[in-house]
Amino acid sequence: LPEMDPAASASPSFHACVQGSSFQPLNPEDVRAYLYKAADFITDYYTSVESMPVLPDVKPGYLRDELRASPPEHSAPFDVTMKELRTSVVPGMTHWASPSFFAFFPSTNSAAAIAGELIASAMNTVGFTWQAAPAATEMEVLVLDWLAQLLRLPTSFMNCTSVGRGTGGGVILGTTSEAMLVTLVAARDAALRRIASNGMSYITRLTVYATDQTHSTFFKACRLAGFDPANLRSIPTGPETDYGLDPAKLLEVMQLDFDAGLVPTYICATVGTTSSNAVDPVSAVAAVAAMFNARVHVDAAYAGSACICPEFRHHIDGVERVDSISMSPHKWLLTCLDCTCLWVRDTNHLTDALETNPEYLKNDATESGEVIDLKDMQVGVGRRFRGLKLWMVMRTYGTAQLQRHIRSDVAMAKAFEDLVRADGRFEIVVPRNFALVCFRIRARGAMTEEATDEVNRVLINRLNMSGKVYLAHTLVGNRFVLRFAVGSSLQEDRHVRSAWELIKKTTAEIIDGEEIVQ
Repeated sequence: LPEMDPAASASPSFHACVQGSSFQPLNPEDVRAYLYKAADFITDYYTSVESMPVLPDVKPGYLRDELRASPPEHSAPFDVTMKELRTSVVPGMTHWASPSFFAFFPSTNSAAAIAGELIASAMNTVGFTWQAAPAATEMEVLVLDWLAQLLRLPTSFMNCTSVGRGTGGGVILGTTSEAMLVTLVAARDAALRRIASNGMSYITRLTVYATDQTHSTFFKACRLAGFDPANLRSIPTGPETDYGLDPAKLLEVMQLDFDAGLVPTYICATVGTTSSNAVDPVSAVAAVAAMFNARVHVDAAYAGSACICPEFRHHIDGVERVDSISMSPHKWLLTCLDCTCLWVRDTNHLTDALETNPEYLKNDATESGEVIDLKDMQVGVGRRFRGLKLWMVMRTYGTAQLQRHIRSDVAMAKAFEDLVRADGRFEIVVPRNFALVCFRIRARGAMTEEATDEVNRVLINRLNMSGKVYLAHTLVGNRFVLRFAVGSSLQEDRHVRSAWELIKKTTAEIIDGEEIVQ
């Protein structure tokens, strides 16, 4: 990124600080000057990120060596800070914004989202109650209802319906982990009330269910919610269901628990698992859950964004039978981190478990019952103005452009999948559902599974060390698999094809060099 001479311009308030005048951290001239410089930095970053190594070549602890270990005592021109940002911080970044980033799931962004985040940060509102931030609260309610309409969620999940306020609603949280945690806590408390438990004494009877493909954060959230680790059921999946949840296996496990005197409490179904993009059958899972009065949460963190397109909406068919669903626009809907949307069919399920009402937060608006205090649908009390950036994205780009964005990524992933299938050295491990392709070098001759795994490890290490691309791996059916996730906001066909050429070239070097154990 271009560097500026620190002495080129020093703000008036900087000189004032040096001369002993009053400290004004929001001096209007500084605000304007600093933000212009920040805007230039951001623009330069997006212009040049394609040429940067996706993974940095730095060692642990490098930044302490680059920057001073002790906090600075005296002021410095803002240009000094920006110079250190360019010279020390940027070279140590893994560039999620790079069009050659194909790891994990995308972390998308857009000009509208960046502007929304900037403005929300400047306003710095703390929207725990409606009275504390009326517009922020109502913006969040509005944009969640907008997105619910795009997903064609039933009106029972909406804050406002054609006949007035509904029983359900939504809240914007930081991440999927929080969505899982608050719904787990709500399910826990409801189950304890149902079995007439006094306090938490019967919590060891409560059981929860997910598959072996469910994100690991779910099991972490279960522990945080107080569930006995012995009662967390991870149901095996296999290729016969494309690694989605088998309802028959779920019923079998839940029935065994019920017969043993345990209380089936919560099922997490996933639409688009991290490892393989597997889709659990939402409707069938809900039917099994109903037999035991267990809650169902749908984690659609990644793939939920695709469901704004009619051709993908069937993946959440049956959602009207579940208790909650969440998706993360920061993954694939051009809204920067953090932004996870959670909808529940009955907000009382959350507020009964999470509500807090100290005297200093009481106010007429809350007491009237006509407003929503979003603090009672989350872990903490304070909350950021997350709804603004999502509203700015939806208002600026509109449904048609957002759908075009999703479809473009899916088309690029399909093109990559076709290239892999056409090369006999590789195999597609699981069918592609959205924009993630799971592939590997296939076994050759007398190669063992262990040797095949090793050659794929060599391949991904070579690719990532090159700095030209970044891929992640996973295990599917105990096989080492490369994940190629399309979706970075700057990606075009040429980046996908360039990555494929690098994959082919590196594979040829490995195989021709006989760097594998037969």
